[in-house]
Amino acid sequence: MRYILKCRVCKVEYTDMHRYQTCGSCGGNLEVVYTEEPRFKKSRGDKFWDYEYLLPKAKYRHTELGGTKLIRSIDDERLFLKLEIENPTRSFKDRGSVVEISKAKEYGYGTIVCASTGNMAYSLAYYAKLEGMKAKVFIGGRASKHKVRNIKELRDSDVEKVDGDFNKALDFAYKYASRHKAFLTGDYCYRKEGQKTLVYEIMDQLHDATHIIVPVGNATLLSGVFKGLREMKQAGHIRRLPKIIAVQARKCSPLVKAFVNGEKIKYQKPMTAADAIAVGYPTFGDDALSMLRLYKGMAIAVSETEMLREQKKFLEDYGLVAEFASVSTIVAYRKLNLKDNEKAVAIISGGNV
Repeated sequence: MRYILKCRVCKVEYTDMHRYQTCGSCGGNLEVVYTEEPRFKKSRGDKFWDYEYLLPKAKYRHTELGGTKLIRSIDDERLFLKLEIENPTRSFKDRGSVVEISKAKEYGYGTIVCASTGNMAYSLAYYAKLEGMKAKVFIGGRASKHKVRNIKELRDSDVEKVDGDFNKALDFAYKYASRHKAFLTGDYCYRKEGQKTLVYEIMDQLHDATHIIVPVGNATLLSGVFKGLREMKQAGHIRRLPKIIAVQARKCSPLVKAFVNGEKIKYQKPMTAADAIAVGYPTFGDDALSMLRLYKGMAIAVSETEMLREQKKFLEDYGLVAEFASVSTIVAYRKLNLKDNEKAVAIISGGNV
């Protein structure tokens, strides 16, 4: 769809030819604002590219991604699992990466740069390679060595570990982008547009879903889920919004604490083994927090012990490997008190362990 970019901070507007995902006036993050109303076509939710017409206008390479399975839990008929581990790099990050890389190519960049806890960098490096682009990655010191190895195995990917967490790595990425004229990728506006397709698929696969449980790191997916649902509601594609439950690890839960205490988000040093959601200050945290409050959602923190136990059970039940961030949604589900006629979808976000 045709769109403009609008700064989330100072409200300055840019055309789609603006070659950055941040504001040139104040440095704030931009938002994709469509200049036409979304009109949804019928879909079974089994193909990512069925929703291309709802994405920012670009020349996309039609690789295999999305259209992931939605299966019913073997021990609770009210619970459904959205298996994002079926994506090419085994996480939901591919949905956003394909949009970011397509825009970077359109703008004429030869190198992209990002800060990541692991999954996003792997995904971006994968799609950059497909387009013949180089990737520079800054990754926190607590990142999984297995994820770092995955990234390094991709040709034309340069990985630099920093002495600090994700937010420290983000500072390095900002500086690198300006000094080397690289396209700054990560948890920004174009990624959010790609990741909102996840909720398009969920609602087309399970029309009567009443709850959607979302793991939260930078809250880009959570913010995208709300945007996607509001677009579907506005277009009359769904009648009502399901209840959204945000999940974080107890040892890194700045959004949950802010929601429960009625406060603003404050930085919390990540101490969790759930590296995919180990973000001390979420980029889209403020937006996601306001949406949770507006639409009467919930926010739940889960323990390391609970995630470990659920991870083992998931492997035994389905023969699939899921990381802590993925099974955090199942742990959160077990804390809900759903009625017999309600249906919840837990997003199994990735399996890079």
